[in-house]
Amino acid sequence: MKHNVAFLGVFLALALVFSYVEAMIPFAIAIPGVKLGITNIVIVLILYLNGPKEALIVSVLRVILAGLLFGNLFSILYSMAGALLSLAIMVFIRHTKQFHVITVSAIGGIVHNLGQLIVAAFVVENYNIMYYFAVLMIAGVVTGIIIGIVGNEMIKRVGHLFWKRQVRT
Repeated sequence: MKHNVAFLGVFLALALVFSYVEAMIPFAIAIPGVKLGITNIVIVLILYLNGPKEALIVSVLRVILAGLLFGNLFSILYSMAGALLSLAIMVFIRHTKQFHVITVSAIGGIVHNLGQLIVAAFVVENYNIMYYFAVLMIAGVVTGIIIGIVGNEMIKRVGHLFWKRQVRT
């Protein structure tokens, strides 16, 4: 139990550092709302190294803490919607054991953007905003693949340091 708490604490701290770094990166792309999503590397790692329950705990805590530290109530709302929907889909897809880490991450990136867009449509009370999903879907695939590649390499290279069981990607 102590190992698990320490493991999750380290990864929560890492996710918060990534959130801060991502907030500081001037990601100068002409598409509003598009971010790299580097904090999702941590969630993918926990999902594969520890499991869905632990990934959920770290994801929820990270969204709340990062929102309080670097954002506002709306950023918490949008991030929570994207994080929860994305994690739910990634857990389901991973459970099928038919998809690679990179594919799971890419689909997670798409669904994360969809979750945020659904909340935005409710907040602004204008569902025409859903037309923006095509643009966000492309961004979600690209960033999800990058996160998946990095996550897969980290699982292969350092996964054994954090967990003794064999990690299947």
